[in-house]
Amino acid sequence: MPGERLTVRGTSDIGRFPGAAPPTRVELTIHHQGEKKQEEGGCRRWFRKMCPCCCKRQNSTSYDVTDKVEFTKPPTPAPVIMEKESDETKLSVCSVDLLSSKTGQNRQEHHTDLYHGDDLIIRRGQTFQMELELNRPFNADTDKLHLDMKTGSLPMVSKGTHAIIPLVEHLEDLRWEAKIVQENGNKVKLSVNSPSTAVVGLYGLSVTTSSLKGEDATTHNSSKNIVMLFNPWCEEDSVFLDDEEERKEYVLNDTGRLYYGTEKQIGSRTWNFGQFHEGILEACLFILEKSDMPPSGQGDPVNVVRVVSAMINAQDDLGVLVGNWSGDYSDGVSPAAWSSSVEILRKYHSTNGTPVSYGQCWVFSGVTTTVLRCLGIPARSVTNFQSAHDTDVSLTTDVYFDVNMEPIDHLNSDSVWNFHVWNDCWMARPDLPPGNGGWQAVDSTPQETSQGTFRCGPASVNAIRTGQVYLKHDTPFVFAEVNSDKIYWQRNLDGTFSQIHSEKKAVGHCISTKAVGSDERADITHLYKHQEGSEEERIAVETASRYGTKPDVYSTPMAEDVSVEVKMEGEGPRMGADAQLSILVKNMSSQPRRTTLHSQVAVMYYTGVLRNAIKKEQIPVDLLPNEEKTIEWVLPYQQYQNQLVDQAALMLTLSGRVNETQQVLANQTSFRLRTPDLNITPVGEAIVGKEMAAKITFTNPLPRTLKGVVFRVEGLGLQKGHEVVVGDVGGHSTVTLTEHFIPTQPGPRKLVASLDCKQLTQVHGVADIVVVEQ
Repeated sequence: MPGERLTVRGTSDIGRFPGAAPPTRVELTIHHQGEKKQEEGGCRRWFRKMCPCCCKRQNSTSYDVTDKVEFTKPPTPAPVIMEKESDETKLSVCSVDLLSSKTGQNRQEHHTDLYHGDDLIIRRGQTFQMELELNRPFNADTDKLHLDMKTGSLPMVSKGTHAIIPLVEHLEDLRWEAKIVQENGNKVKLSVNSPSTAVVGLYGLSVTTSSLKGEDATTHNSSKNIVMLFNPWCEEDSVFLDDEEERKEYVLNDTGRLYYGTEKQIGSRTWNFGQFHEGILEACLFILEKSDMPPSGQGDPVNVVRVVSAMINAQDDLGVLVGNWSGDYSDGVSPAAWSSSVEILRKYHSTNGTPVSYGQCWVFSGVTTTVLRCLGIPARSVTNFQSAHDTDVSLTTDVYFDVNMEPIDHLNSDSVWNFHVWNDCWMARPDLPPGNGGWQAVDSTPQETSQGTFRCGPASVNAIRTGQVYLKHDTPFVFAEVNSDKIYWQRNLDGTFSQIHSEKKAVGHCISTKAVGSDERADITHLYKHQEGSEEERIAVETASRYGTKPDVYSTPMAEDVSVEVKMEGEGPRMGADAQLSILVKNMSSQPRRTTLHSQVAVMYYTGVLRNAIKKEQIPVDLLPNEEKTIEWVLPYQQYQNQLVDQAALMLTLSGRVNETQQVLANQTSFRLRTPDLNITPVGEAIVGKEMAAKITFTNPLPRTLKGVVFRVEGLGLQKGHEVVVGDVGGHSTVTLTEHFIPTQPGPRKLVASLDCKQLTQVHGVADIVVVEQ
């Protein structure tokens, strides 16, 4: 009641309501909280003043509480004094230092010191340190402390997205835990361990303190976040790669080489992956977020790679790159003009996920390498020459002819790309039988859907090699790309088709990737297939075909004693000159043979899609027993100069029937017209902070004017990517561009340039520049 003597409440109520005043003040200011004091009658007030002894209040104290509330305290029992002292020394966190400097122990030990910025970027399965500043020294006998790390929009302990990290005396592997390793006054240094299966992504951190007596806890939220990545250095992580030189190449190298062209004319170009560049890590995390993959799935590299494969193309999920093979790139950037992933990923992120225009297979692959290496998954770009595209899951590449041996275009949906670029990534595959871990093929180029989405992989390279196409993911499609046989069919008079010829070595040649530690090309065909023609290779092909839509295709052996193949001299024809090839026809029998070869050359997109035929002819061939005959074949420049599309690719198709045996001869050979390189010459000393220059020289190989020539120049640690509009370049003219820039980072660097114009593509160059400190 107002005016009555009040006692202080027990400790169980103290601190229930944040911000409550100390107990003595709360309890004794009751009249100052707006409650109305009970009024006395006028006679009683006069009588109490005249005779206070007769009119004492019920309480033993004789003062008016209302008048003296701020100056007098009630008698305080011992428990209240203890509670007041405990409240004054209650443990709390003042600040958290994540020790996230590039040069500090965390970033150095976790191999994340190359990432831009000073955020704490760590790898799972490995300890990291942080410092806490407390309001008083930590007392292990009376104080409790634990950490919380949370990721995703709805963190849950059961999903692995909320980690409660206890304080322990001894750290053990494979679990979340923390240990005090150093104390200095109010500062405490913690060593924190994470499991090797931790979810990868962006975490928020909080520190909670309390006492062993169970009093209410206080929580401090760190102002900085923590980025958790996969860890190829951790033996327990499923992406562990047990070779330091390979880790340097497939995780830490931010530049590489991409291969293109044809198997006999392999071209290469430098690509800036730039996984450590400013904004790239944020862009990669944004891609994972935009994919709508539950954060709980981000601990499994199989899931992550599969999602990345889908998100790099924009076909059905508004991913990073729009694919375009039409030849019209007027409302975007020509795929051949890109030489870096950096601009593409930063543009996608800065526009909140607006797909970037345009990409083709090598661009999809280059960006995929960047994203996977950035997240900590070992990855490399891989080029397959004569790469089949099987559209009907037959696991064969089928070519159909009519009764007159003319190609039936509308049935020839299978194609063989001059080259196709995808990715290998390294991981264990606990979801597959033992032996299928290691390199996995993943392809971000939108070709066919997988479970309703344009994506491909990860497919075990070992499963591809052995024909185990029933193992996930998308192994049949990749197998057909590298090791399907090319089957030729002819329509019969009744409308059915008969198998008339097969090529067992038609696809999957010179599978290439950049060598570890150098810019040389490494041939990794042996990883994808056994040696062509070997018994193991034939067994793999026939094993795979049994799981396709034409399981009986190998039931009829084909007799052959005449062969035909196409050869080219040196590096092959040059752009702007006549194209010359040699047709070699060989009779391996002891009897004479006669045939007529039907030849057709057509302009072809590098995807194997033919545009139009530009030359047809019939070539009669008479062969003596065991004779070899070489026929010189020429395509004049005037016939192809106005017909070419991207990659300047052509396909020569030969077909015929041996008169004596009715054996069908068939051969398809693709070739490209080689384009010149950009010559880049550094000028001046390469010193950090000091201006230098580079001269870029280009000579037009054509006797015609190139319209609207644009150079794109970029160098990680040298200068940001930009365009230089050159304009028109006359026939056989030479243009020289001088670039001035100031290097910002020491060490070996690459200045990359490419030329973009409608009439000429795949023109590029690179200069190696070693930058030293001042």
